[in-house]
Amino acid sequence: MGRKSLIVSVLVLIMLSPNSFAAGDAGVDVNPEGDEPFTVIERTTPSVDKETWSLTIEMSQEAHDNGTTFKIVTQICTNDGVCDPPVTMDAEITDRLHTVSLSPPSDHSYVNWRVKATDADGNNTNHPHGDWFTTWSSCWYTEGTWGGVDALSDGGCADNSEETPGFTAIIAVAATTLAIAAVSRRKSYQK
Repeated sequence: MGRKSLIVSVLVLIMLSPNSFAAGDAGVDVNPEGDEPFTVIERTTPSVDKETWSLTIEMSQEAHDNGTTFKIVTQICTNDGVCDPPVTMDAEITDRLHTVSLSPPSDHSYVNWRVKATDADGNNTNHPHGDWFTTWSSCWYTEGTWGGVDALSDGGCADNSEETPGFTAIIAVAATTLAIAAVSRRKSYQK
């Protein structure tokens, strides 16, 4: 039973921890700083729940000429501290322009994105290296603080019925704990 308690404890800590995966300061977008093989032409900021977020980048002429290809990867993180798995987007490509768009779900904190560049020799490089560029939501919650243009002064988001971040995670942890307890009891009765 000690091992199962440890697993439950770890799950609880992970699910209830604040959004610690966001790069940079809370609420401050993280953008390319000029040494990337592309330029951001257009990006929706802030991202808004259930509205189209789009990104258009232009590959540098040098990268285009040497046969480099791009894949744009996105990740959405929510106000309850959970981040979806990264998704490689189907980009619309016109010459050197690459465009992607998505609709973030209700109660999202930010949209992470990165560019995976593959050169003509098949070598891959992520931009940024080992991290994400980030577009923050119009209403976000992290580390006990609400922020963004749609955040209410007393907490929560304007026109958002889910104002308690972490509530879903608490229910999931409770259900997991009950299931493990039930299995443990069943095994102890069988002995």
